[in-house]
Amino acid sequence: MNEKMDEGDMILKEEIDIGEYETTGELWSRLSRIGAELLLKTVNEIEKGTAPRISQGKEFTIAPMLNKEMSKINWNIEAEKIKNLVCSLNPIMGAYTMYGNKKVKIWKIEILDEFSNEEPGYIIEADDKKGLKIMTRDKIILVTEIQGENAKRMSINDFLRGNKIEVGKILK
Repeated sequence: MNEKMDEGDMILKEEIDIGEYETTGELWSRLSRIGAELLLKTVNEIEKGTAPRISQGKEFTIAPMLNKEMSKINWNIEAEKIKNLVCSLNPIMGAYTMYGNKKVKIWKIEILDEFSNEEPGYIIEADDKKGLKIMTRDKIILVTEIQGENAKRMSINDFLRGNKIEVGKILK
């Protein structure tokens, strides 16, 4: 034990890869299972007196508190950064954009290996069969799960069957 919060030695640890489109909620579920198994191993090591002690070191980053301003999508950045924002805020608060004067949450996306000369935020395609495609700074993204203002989360195909989104509009 150490007097300071989260500064004591580690006993066991496990490193994992995060999936390319894995959301915070999906990662949380996976880590809870891994953590439970690691906790049992740790308790056994402590009981046997064979628990290693690994210093955490001084290299760390403090994550900022989340706020609503952070969750607004800036379409004038790389598609990869938008994907990371969307995945990291799912299911906590969701990343959002403005379509006209309505707030729309984007819950899941895919990055397409496509480009257009349109400006970032430009709606390239909005079709209930082909989906919703939006230009970013460097690539086009395909929205796969969305939530309209005062509505429930749904697949983009279901959303577009009941909601009109105009090609050519710019998301803000």
